[in-house]
Amino acid sequence: MEEYIFNDSRETEEWERLRSIEAIFDPATRRQLTGAGLGPGWRCLEVGPGAGSVARWMSESVGPSGRVIAVDTDTRFLRNLHAPNLEILKADIGAIELEHSTFDVAHARYVLIHLPRYKQAFEKMVKGLKPGGWIVVEEPDFSAAQVIAGNQEDREAVGRVNRAIEKMFVGRGMDHTLGARLPALFQKAGLRSISVENEASPVQGGSGLAAMMKRSAIHLREKYIATGEATAEDIERYGHFAEDRQSLAVYYATVRVRAQKQSPTDA
Repeated sequence: MEEYIFNDSRETEEWERLRSIEAIFDPATRRQLTGAGLGPGWRCLEVGPGAGSVARWMSESVGPSGRVIAVDTDTRFLRNLHAPNLEILKADIGAIELEHSTFDVAHARYVLIHLPRYKQAFEKMVKGLKPGGWIVVEEPDFSAAQVIAGNQEDREAVGRVNRAIEKMFVGRGMDHTLGARLPALFQKAGLRSISVENEASPVQGGSGLAAMMKRSAIHLREKYIATGEATAEDIERYGHFAEDRQSLAVYYATVRVRAQKQSPTDA
């Protein structure tokens, strides 16, 4: 498996990045999972729990009669996550053997985009579901990025960094448009009751998402420069753009797809 692009980030930096993702996106994630019916007694699979906020919330939601299995290749930030109904497994979801037809819900957020063999991981999640169980996947689509307002030189630099982001993913055998491909992936798997949400609102500089993207650009600076699409000055201007409250941009779209596994009785 290709090395995770943030593996060489310092622990404190990665912790801050993961926590910022939780602050921005946890409300929508909880809404999706609640919409699937998550509640007491459910068995849950959380893939790529990151800093653990969703896994913690799941364990609280399903109560003592429920169960949460959290799977991640990097469990550094889960050291203080403890609950009687929560099990943390340090493993690659594509390689681990999970019991089939076990879970009421399986969830992943910003995980599959980092996996060249994301279809294998997705299939593993679907196989783990009980008939009638739900799967919720949230992934970015970087092809939706567009610069709307801001300093002209900064805007041009952001465009170059956006191209570097795409080239970095492609060069590592990953799909920077994965979010847009999720609905077709769900259809091909024979899932039913498919619902799709596409969040691609322009955000102002200084917002939580803009700050998170600046943080990511700093962490991935050398990887972006190595693509030949962006320079060190471009990265610096990208950060300035992300802080400028007069700027406006779509950094990427987040596509959320929720669906249900067929039951043998389904027509």
